[in-house]
This record gives sequence, C-alpha cells and structure tokens, in this order.
Amino acid sequence: MEGRVLSSMALLRTISGLIEITAALLILRLHRVETALRINAFLGLVGPVIFLLVSVLGLIAVTVKLSPHKIGLVVAGIILILLGTKG
Repeated sequence: MEGRVLSSMALLRTISGLIEITAALLILRLHRVETALRINAFLGLVGPVIFLLVSVLGLIAVTVKLSPHKIGLVVAGIILILLGTKG
C-alpha cells in the first residue's frame, strides 16, 4: 500500500508542476497582464487542492502506523492550523 501511496503523491505533485510550468509558458506567450492575473488566480486554486490531496494521501498511509493518541495529536494540529489561518 505504501508504494501506491507514494506513487500517487508523486504523480499529483508532478501534475501540479506541469500545470505551473504550462501556466508560466501561457503567461509569457499571451503577453497580457490581465490574462496573467487570471492564470495566477487559477493557480491559486489548484495549489491548495493539490496540497490537500497529497496531505490526505500521506495521512491515510500514516494513520495505519500511528497510535490513537498520535492520530489525535495530528487532528488537533490540523484544527489549530485551520483556526490560526482563519480570517
């Protein structure tokens, strides 16, 4: 299972990188600030989604190996991050 999770995590990061490179090339090719801002806004949505997906995959793989106490600490950490970044 761990090998599949690692492969999936790497694949998601590779896709994310390809999206970023494609966006950079589009910005250079289109030569418009307005279009560049739109592309950047799209990347602002894609980045966090990829981050969350990769994190979830990693957490699923790790929870099999963690004690209930440590899982509680991870959940508490996630809650604190969400509270700390709340606007």
